[in-house]
Amino acid sequence: MENFLTLGGNPTHDAFGTIAIRLLVAAVLGALIGLEREVKKHSAGLRTHMLVSTAAATFTIMTFEIYHEMVDLNADNIARLDPIRVIEAVTAGVAFLAAGAIIRSGTDIKGLTTGAGLWMAGAIGVAAGAGFFSVAVMATVLVLVITVALRPFEKRFLEKKDDL
Repeated sequence: MENFLTLGGNPTHDAFGTIAIRLLVAAVLGALIGLEREVKKHSAGLRTHMLVSTAAATFTIMTFEIYHEMVDLNADNIARLDPIRVIEAVTAGVAFLAAGAIIRSGTDIKGLTTGAGLWMAGAIGVAAGAGFFSVAVMATVLVLVITVALRPFEKRFLEKKDDL
């Protein structure tokens, strides 16, 4: 099975099952956020959040895999390796995508929560890709509390009402 999975390429440092679980956790947690956005009929919904989270997890997994590959090849150059650069690139890429979800029309701005949700889905994907499931799950719970549970409070107490 291992030969089939690598298709003649590099074997991974982590077991295939570990990688699969990390990607699945990222996809499922991204789906939970996306589902909330989908229910509210926002353009960046279920599939978008799943893809962002899974992509971030993939980049993170690849960061670790490349790191281990380089360490195995030449332990003397380990100081030149900086896996954090990949996380910075993921952050910048997701921020660019999230910015595209924001629409401004006069003084009205829409899509800020969707953009923030996409950015958070990327962070959750990084956490899941790194194998920090407790961080990924807790972050997802917080996103859902913020976007679902706080919405009625916001509508009741914080939204501007027309003064007639």
